[in-house]
Amino acid sequence: MRTNNIQFRLAAIIFAVSGAFTTMQVKAQLSPLGAMYFQNQYLGNPAMAGADKGLHLDLAYRKQWSVVTGAPTTQSGSLNYGSGKRVGLGVNVLNDEAGLLKRTRVMGTYAYHLPVGSEDQKLSFGVSLGFMDERVMSEKINGDMNDPSVGKFNQRETYLDGDFGAAYRGRRLTVQGAIPNLKSFFGSDEAEQSNMADRASFFAAVSYRLGFPNALDGMGLEPKVCYRGIEGHDGIADIGSNITFAQDKVNLLALYHTSESLTLGLGVKYKSLAQINGIYTSGTAALRGNTNGNFEVNLKINLSEF
Repeated sequence: MRTNNIQFRLAAIIFAVSGAFTTMQVKAQLSPLGAMYFQNQYLGNPAMAGADKGLHLDLAYRKQWSVVTGAPTTQSGSLNYGSGKRVGLGVNVLNDEAGLLKRTRVMGTYAYHLPVGSEDQKLSFGVSLGFMDERVMSEKINGDMNDPSVGKFNQRETYLDGDFGAAYRGRRLTVQGAIPNLKSFFGSDEAEQSNMADRASFFAAVSYRLGFPNALDGMGLEPKVCYRGIEGHDGIADIGSNITFAQDKVNLLALYHTSESLTLGLGVKYKSLAQINGIYTSGTAALRGNTNGNFEVNLKINLSEF
């Protein structure tokens, strides 16, 4: 009888956590990595791969809801290369863990940056293709590790997926849009779609860069407005700005999300070699009081300088 209870509870945990994860769909999840807004826009839009000339490595780690046992953690690593002409290439690996569930998404990206003006304006298109793998971490189970429900979940096949994005980039204005998780967008698996009413469906953003060379040893300001569509629910708008000081050596960012959460970040840059950012995002209105928000650290390294 005790074994049956353990199996029942384990199956319930798997079902609940799996349902929670289908709302995130990793790279374009409903609580995306804060780095995607300014420091590493390739995370949110494949068209931004190779937007800057050279080879860049971005690493990120996020801990969510640290007061909750088995709280989600995210690790991300991306490498993108800009030829300085028209081609951009990228590789993005993202790993999510929450409770007993682990999801890994690996994507390769090709982007094409077409010049469209005399002032270095570019029209960019990008597509990412790769795979998603998900499993129950049986080594973390406190119970019957041979439970058939675990084996059945882990026998699911790794599936192919992709993203598409486009962007216009000028010296000041950037307009971009992306469709994440093309497998879900085109409804290739109707059974899966029925369990994904709140999946991320698209991403759009507009930003405008301003410079104040006589203020604070060279101040930059980039206001940005984003909108993330969510299937079956109201979308989420992100409104904020990134501010740089001391010739782009220090940055502060702040974003308000209409899910009633706030993102704040502080970063420093060492010459043109590396940049590190720390970001905090408060809990949404639905979770506030039960969690202490998300903590995130990001590191960008310009490998072309070595």
